Amino acid sequence: MSQTPPEQPAQPAFDPNAAHQNAPKLRRIRGVPVPVNTPDGKQVTMLGLADAQQISTKMVVTHPAFQTVLPMMDGSRSLDQIISEVGKGLQRPMLEQLVAQLDDAGLIVGPTYEALAQKMRDDFDANDTLPPGSTAQMADLLVSQALGENATDEQKKEMGPQKLAEQMDAWIDDALKDSESPSLETLPAGIIAPHLDYVRGWMNYAHIYGRMRVVDRPDRIVILGTNHFGQSSGICGCDKGYETPLGVCQLDSELLEGLMGSLGQEQGEQLLANRFDHENEHSIELHIPWIQHVFGKDDAGNYPKVFAALIHDPTVNNGESYDGNGLALDPFVEALKGAISKVGGRTLVVSSADLSHVGPAFGDQQVLAGDDEQAQQFRMKVAQHDQEMLRLIADLKIDDLIGSMAWQQNPTRWCSIGNITAMMRTLEPSQVDVLNYAATMDPQGTAFVSSASVAVYR
Repeated sequence: MSQTPPEQPAQPAFDPNAAHQNAPKLRRIRGVPVPVNTPDGKQVTMLGLADAQQISTKMVVTHPAFQTVLPMMDGSRSLDQIISEVGKGLQRPMLEQLVAQLDDAGLIVGPTYEALAQKMRDDFDANDTLPPGSTAQMADLLVSQALGENATDEQKKEMGPQKLAEQMDAWIDDALKDSESPSLETLPAGIIAPHLDYVRGWMNYAHIYGRMRVVDRPDRIVILGTNHFGQSSGICGCDKGYETPLGVCQLDSELLEGLMGSLGQEQGEQLLANRFDHENEHSIELHIPWIQHVFGKDDAGNYPKVFAALIHDPTVNNGESYDGNGLALDPFVEALKGAISKVGGRTLVVSSADLSHVGPAFGDQQVLAGDDEQAQQFRMKVAQHDQEMLRLIADLKIDDLIGSMAWQQNPTRWCSIGNITAMMRTLEPSQVDVLNYAATMDPQGTAFVSSASVAVYR
């Protein structure tokens, strides 16, 4: 008996009466290569278009030739104008089909995107804590490694916290096994640690968090991260706590209240206007399990309270927001200083910072893998630049760091100059100790990312 093939989903249709489709405005997207098998058995590489802000989960796969068309979708051109400017045989039905697909995926501004964004905002505001994302994925992976691919959701939920804790202990033991100083004498005022995924960044997480297992427990932790996907043009605060497989770190509402009071109404509103940027941001969440594991719970059964903010790049507009409408760096730092002083107790400020991002994946022509002279020199040059910039931090010359990076136009794409600067200016330290530096690279040499573990003292 022959089987009826499953029905293919209908392609979204172009709506000639929809203004947003006739003059499409493309949102922030990212392109990825997608291998596709053709009917004759060959494999070709197509262009996958996905939401850079991760509000939509759909991907549109199209021909790479449309790369020349996408920048023209800025909302100012009609489809006919785009076709006229592109030429090269671009037919209107082809463009209409692409626009309909982009709209269906929420990748152009319009009702579909607005509905997705509104649901995300509603879901965000409906809860006091942000649910686990990448940390839950890591815990699930560890359980699957232990039990096999058939591990159930129940097993992952039950065993995930233990496996994650065991893995962090193993990473700490490995990182510090040969160290002459495997622990810090006192709780630092601040630290710099990565926001790389654990597989690539575990060593520098372990080098700093592992050394804090014996120090006094902080009363609160301020985590300053990098805004990878969001819309904020300046400082972006969060009014939520954070959940991981290990439990919940509640929001430090007292600190946030003091911060909002110091900023005043207008700047306070700027701080939280784009709080939804934290929904899919990993640079905060990845620190929470380390905080929970290393510092543990107090007598009341609570992990340390947290407050988190994402910091923009001060080399772009001298610390002002990118468009003049967001919260600038200086007023945030002054307000944070005052709020920390007012609440008292022990506060640890975490700068969640990755350093260089180089290689073909980030636009460089030089492949980094291999032992040829060019690859070696490129890697050495990046590492040398990292060390020079870390030396400025260690020498308490944060303004020189900003000036140097601005003058050089951030040649190796440090992604966290903002939160490093905010941490240093907030704490005004007297001593900075660089404990470890490391870089990670994929086997093909397409992406080289560096990070450090740093202890900061007043």
